[in-house]
Amino acid sequence: MSKYENIADAPFKVRKRYFQIKYAKYFMAVSRLYSRLYLTLTERKKNRALTDTLRTYRVETERARRKGNECTKVLMNLGLYYLIAEKDIQTVKIDALTHHNKWKRLLSLRIILLTIYEWDMGKASSRNLKELLSKSAVDETLQKELFQALRLLRKSQKEAEKMLRFERNATIAHRDPDALLQLNTIENLNSKKVFSAAEEFYKSSAIFMKVFPKVILQAGSTQGLFSFMLKDK
Repeated sequence: MSKYENIADAPFKVRKRYFQIKYAKYFMAVSRLYSRLYLTLTERKKNRALTDTLRTYRVETERARRKGNECTKVLMNLGLYYLIAEKDIQTVKIDALTHHNKWKRLLSLRIILLTIYEWDMGKASSRNLKELLSKSAVDETLQKELFQALRLLRKSQKEAEKMLRFERNATIAHRDPDALLQLNTIENLNSKKVFSAAEEFYKSSAIFMKVFPKVILQAGSTQGLFSFMLKDK
């Protein structure tokens, strides 16, 4: 500003840049507040639907375990496993993006990071899933769609694992013994990087959730249950 006696004497571009720098933190605060209000309203419907779906899957998973049909038991466990992780991310997503407290934003971001990193659908599945589906007379084409969706999920999870390994190990899972390194990593956590991994995983998850209800309907139908009982003897 030494070229000008007063900011009003500076060209428009210079004045604009000056105010952007001087009031950047206020603009960011207002922007976060607006985004928080907007996201709270727009995400309300999704939150309600997710809560209701999670409750329904819990009831159906308990019912499948009581009935003792291995196929529907594995499938319902798989669906519930997915929904728990999605609920975790959904719960902290708005805070990760818009909370006024920086540490709260970073903590929420680290929860998302860890959830994505550990979100391995293979843990909730079964090695003999194909055999179980065949016993329940699930259509071969539908089986192929399901396994393709699961492969995509594994692929995106592996990509997230590569992308976020250092951050996960340093800041939330194991915690780096070098406290200064840990703090610097936390404070410089890249939200775009975390949400990019989340976006890729959600894309493959959407494919899975599109085919999954169809598989459940066939496996849990009267025909599917009778078929499983006859072939399980």
